[in-house]
Amino acid sequence: MQTMALWKRILVLLVCAWGLAAAAPNLFYGQVERHNDAAAAIEAAGGTATPEQSAALAEWPGFLPSALVNLGLDLRGGAHLLAEVRVEDVYKTRIDAMWPEVRDAMRDLRDQVGAVRRAPSPDGVLRVTITNLEGMAAALEAVRGLGSTVSTLTGAGQSTIDVTAEGNDIVVQLSEAEKAATDSRTLQQSLEIIRRRVDEVGTREPTIQRQGEDRVLIQVPGIGSAAELKALIGTTAQLTFNAVVSRTTDAGAEPGPRNKILPSIDEDGVYYIVEETPVVSGEELVDAQPSFDQNGQPAVSFRFDTTGARKFGDYTAANIGAPFAIILDDEVISAPVIQSHIPGGSGIITGSFTVEDSTQLAVLLRAGALPAEMNFLEERTIGPELGADSIEAGRTAALVGMVFILLYMIACYGIFGLFANIALAVNIALVMALLSTIGATLTLPGIAGIVLTMGMAVDANVLIFERIREELRAGANPRRAVEVGFDRAFSAIMDSNVTGLLTAVIMYAIGSGAVRGFAVTLGLGILTSMFTAVYVTRLIVELWLGWKRPKTIVV
Repeated sequence: MQTMALWKRILVLLVCAWGLAAAAPNLFYGQVERHNDAAAAIEAAGGTATPEQSAALAEWPGFLPSALVNLGLDLRGGAHLLAEVRVEDVYKTRIDAMWPEVRDAMRDLRDQVGAVRRAPSPDGVLRVTITNLEGMAAALEAVRGLGSTVSTLTGAGQSTIDVTAEGNDIVVQLSEAEKAATDSRTLQQSLEIIRRRVDEVGTREPTIQRQGEDRVLIQVPGIGSAAELKALIGTTAQLTFNAVVSRTTDAGAEPGPRNKILPSIDEDGVYYIVEETPVVSGEELVDAQPSFDQNGQPAVSFRFDTTGARKFGDYTAANIGAPFAIILDDEVISAPVIQSHIPGGSGIITGSFTVEDSTQLAVLLRAGALPAEMNFLEERTIGPELGADSIEAGRTAALVGMVFILLYMIACYGIFGLFANIALAVNIALVMALLSTIGATLTLPGIAGIVLTMGMAVDANVLIFERIREELRAGANPRRAVEVGFDRAFSAIMDSNVTGLLTAVIMYAIGSGAVRGFAVTLGLGILTSMFTAVYVTRLIVELWLGWKRPKTIVV
């Protein structure tokens, strides 16, 4: 019999030892998790540890592996939200922002078009009236020049705006190609901002993905409730700095054209009439941090980018003595009077904040504003008790399945069945080690994938052992029968596992959520089962044959 090369034996033993060591922390999940959290907190604090953190850090030796399998929402508990992004809000914002550009474009054509004014129109449509109909052609050409080419493959060559004439009115709206491109950008931007906001508070392995044309699925394990998650991501956090027109106590006051009336957060019954077009917006913020004002009260310090700093500086220089409204989500949080020119593009937001309020506002501003409002269509809170029940049910299913497999293999193949069972235990350890190392999330369907892996792992051993039986019936000696059995069964094992692996890859590529969790554990299980069936079992059998040197074997 041609035995496995020494370097292969050493490599197989090293892989098995690594798998057992890397999987071991999951047997002590609670204390290892506390150790990891304490280590992260101490590092973030620059090495300073509280007594509680030191105690938690000591619960697990630092020289041992400490990576854990992340538990999904169904196992850990947490919050589930399904939100609809109101993409039509983006159309309105973009079209409203075009009015100053259209007005400026008409300025050079004043002799041809006459007077220019904005006419009432529905959201997402800009209607501009000119008094001289003879200048309509020139006006249309000038406005169309404000558009650009749609930056998508499907909309290549098309303009971003549709400009038409209706009587004395020029009607401007986004083209269908640009609306499709805007929808895609809005959803992608919403996903990124939600992910940044969730990551800021340190939650583990959130699931944030697009569903359909305008919906976002958010699942965050370990968070307290769906209401807490909504408070974090549901706020659009649209920060703007607007010029103040006047101050009033009449909520029904007429703000006037291109103005709007907004309530004050700090002053009950007080409303501010502000210009609708902001001087500077939150999109030009580059940083926001919780801080304290000169009176020691919680506040938020901010800093603009170069463009925002220039706008902010120019406006404050030209409007000393005038009030300046700081608006968050259509509420005036502060309206200080400009005392002097503020260069550099930095400042501070004050208000009736608690430390928690200022910290959360800084997180929202730092992560960025959601491009559009979100309507929550579905929300669920999954308690940790339900997650614990799921873990227990999954553990029970896995143990029952393993016991039946172990008994079956021993009953059918005797000592060789015992060898297969040892390889199976190594296989499960390797799966858990890989899940821990790559940071994959284990879900309840993922546990089902592990249970299925156990059956597929012994299936490879069954092919090998049946091939050995055939060689023994043909009169081959034990060593020769084992060698031929492993060599000739390899092609069948490879074919069956490659097709299973392709299925797992396809499920992961086109699936989502629970389907992906199942695909990950199934794919990893196929790889580890091939390794353990072909190499680990063979190494054990070779060591046993070299030790016992049997004249005959019964498989």
